[in-house]
Amino acid sequence: MRTQIPHQRTLPPDARIIPPAYQPQRYTAALEKLSESEMHSTPPKKNGSLAGAIFAELLGTIVPALIIAMAIHLFLAEATRVEGYSMEPTLFGQQRLIIEKVSYKFHTPERNDIIVIKVPQYNEHFIKRIIGLPGETLEIREGVVYINGKPLSEPYVNGVPRGNYPPLTIPDGYIFVMGDNRNNSVDSRSFGPIPIENIVGHAWLRYWPPNEIELMP
Repeated sequence: MRTQIPHQRTLPPDARIIPPAYQPQRYTAALEKLSESEMHSTPPKKNGSLAGAIFAELLGTIVPALIIAMAIHLFLAEATRVEGYSMEPTLFGQQRLIIEKVSYKFHTPERNDIIVIKVPQYNEHFIKRIIGLPGETLEIREGVVYINGKPLSEPYVNGVPRGNYPPLTIPDGYIFVMGDNRNNSVDSRSFGPIPIENIVGHAWLRYWPPNEIELMP
């Protein structure tokens, strides 16, 4: 019986294992260079956190929306609330309005417009109706308003107005405003004509309460 000698496999000449000490210098230099670059390399940046991503998304959507809303508020329209009873029965306290700020850039204020004005003497905004226009002579006799000597029809006035006001020629660039609740209103009879530039806006829409939604006349 013959014993089979396991086949011994010899490596080809180009597959010899060469100890590092006998390896060509170019390999050692390359390894040293690679090790050095790894030591000084900056680790890759990690992706931002989920909170950061959400914040960036909100920043990209909310900030432009706030800027647009602010621009609308400053230049186009503004929401306001009626306080007090000086404009009854046209407007009542706690009703909410949208005032527009554009129309007077294209035309002058008109009689009977309901407007929001700044009154420096009171450091407040008032809601009143335009009664007298620039250049007109206004007078009140026994509660009746006269414009250039002619009585003014005022179907919106609450009750029977009282009082007198001496003749006044309204200066250019000014208007005379009064409340519809004529006997219970602080208006131009107290603080005088108001500069047109003090008009904040023209009442455009009553939107609250919902059952009283209405475009203003």
